[in-house]
This record gives sequence, structure tokens and C-alpha cells, in this order.
Amino acid sequence: MDALISQSVQLSTWVDLEKMPRMPSSSLRFSQRCRGQQRLRTCLQPKRAAAWHRPLSLKVSCSSENYPASVLESGSLPASFDQAVILKNKADEIEPYLDGRCIFLVGMMGSGKTTVGRLLSEVLGYSFFDSDKLIEQGVGGTAVAEIFKLYGESFFRNNETEVLRKLSSMHRLVVSTGGGAVVRPINWRYMNKGISVWLDVPLEALARRITAVGTDSRPLLHNESGDAYTKTFRRLSTLWEERSEAYTKANATVSLENIAAKLGDEDVCDITPTAIAIEALVYAQPPPTSSHPMFTAYA
Repeated sequence: MDALISQSVQLSTWVDLEKMPRMPSSSLRFSQRCRGQQRLRTCLQPKRAAAWHRPLSLKVSCSSENYPASVLESGSLPASFDQAVILKNKADEIEPYLDGRCIFLVGMMGSGKTTVGRLLSEVLGYSFFDSDKLIEQGVGGTAVAEIFKLYGESFFRNNETEVLRKLSSMHRLVVSTGGGAVVRPINWRYMNKGISVWLDVPLEALARRITAVGTDSRPLLHNESGDAYTKTFRRLSTLWEERSEAYTKANATVSLENIAAKLGDEDVCDITPTAIAIEALVYAQPPPTSSHPMFTAYA
């Protein structure tokens, strides 16, 4: 068991992302030392997008020139207009300002980091990585919940830090981080090499989302009693108390409550991932007078 606990995730090869074909998502695979000194070696390979995640449609009945990316910022988004066009326009606008810097999405479990991250990577021409998935691959495909059960949270967090360290040395990535990645100061050292964006979702909405899909894949929710929603909300509240201050260290905050107010939605769960991605890009643009990725509200 000691040998297993001492495993660490390592990148098997160094990859020049600029020489890779641009794909909306990728799968970063790691090598690990197993008992008997066996070594599994794989490399960074593009992964075909899931069937539900196709390239954004840009076919609309009106001219995109009439509705620039700033239309969402003003809160006057026409219901008939394809948000995908606005997202693409905004991505084209800020891509030169990003200058290849990675975007790290942080937030509570269930906040939509993976879904929004895939959208951002596609419109920016970046590669997408989910840090939890990379850790799973580095431990032989073992699910996060099983990693927690077999090896403990500290083992998982150590590997999470190693993954972020490796990814932070690369460029043109959108990274979906684990909900607890913000707690370790060293992780911020790596994420601050790029731009960090916090997806701030009300706890009630998070609890409803997670309850709807089940908690089996959420190891930190397994020890609560009561009905699914109550125990999920209770545990999320505890985690929020532990992590809320750390989330505020992000370079930018995307508040779903603010988006809902602008769009006139009563329920934040009605907000589309595309609308959230647009908001993220609005905040991910450095001010013209500063090279530091710190942002203010809509300019």
C-alpha cells in the first residue's frame, strides 16, 4: 500500500502544442510506475469531440455586424439571435490579448467548468483539459471517487498539484480544475501563470444540478445523511465555508446571478453555457493599459 500511495502523476512526453492540429478538446495521458516496475506510456492525443458537442453553428438570419459581442454586456440580447455568433465574435476580439495564456476555470463542483471550458476552447482554438480526468488517467483510469476511497484525499490533492504544475508550463489551454484545487496556495502559483476565472453559482442551484445527476462521482458528498438534495446542500455549504475566500483569488468572477439579472431570467439554471462562456470572455480581456490579467466590470 505504501508503494501505491507514493505514486505520482508524470507527463510521459513534452508536447509542443503549437505544432499540434487545433482541436476543441484533447486527452492528456500520463505514465505511472506500478508494481513490478511496469510502466504505462502514452502521449498527448487529440480526442474526438462528443456527439453532443458539435462546432458552434454560425448560421443566423441577421448580420452579426448588427449585434457585436458587447450586446450581452448591455443586457439587451435579442432572444432570436444566436448566442454562438456573439461568443465567436468575442473570442476573436480577445484572442490577441490572451497571447496564448492558459485559462483556468475554478469553482464549486457542478458549476459547469467542464461544459463552459469546452465551449471556450473551441471558439478560441485552444486545447481543453479536465484536471480530474488527467488524474484518473494517471492512476490507471481509476475514478476520482475510487481514488479518494483507496488512497485518500491527500494523495489526490498531491497529484492534482502535479497536474496543474505541468499544464501551467504549456500554452493555449483551457483547464477545468477540481472544486478543491483553490485551497492549496501552490496551485495558485501555477494557475497565476495564466488567467483564472471563477464560475460563481448559487449553492441552491448547485445542489439541484448535482442531485439531478447523482452524487456517485462526488466523493466529498458520500458521508452525508438525509434525502439527496438536503445532504448535498448541507455538504456544499460546508465546502463553501472552507473555500469561498480562496475562490475570490481568481483574476475574474463570472456570477450567474448577475447574468440572470441582465438577461431577465428568474432561475440561474435557465442560463445557457454559451451565455456563461460569453461572460467569461468579457472578463478575460486584460485592460488596454495593463498587461496584468486583472479585470474590472464591463468596460
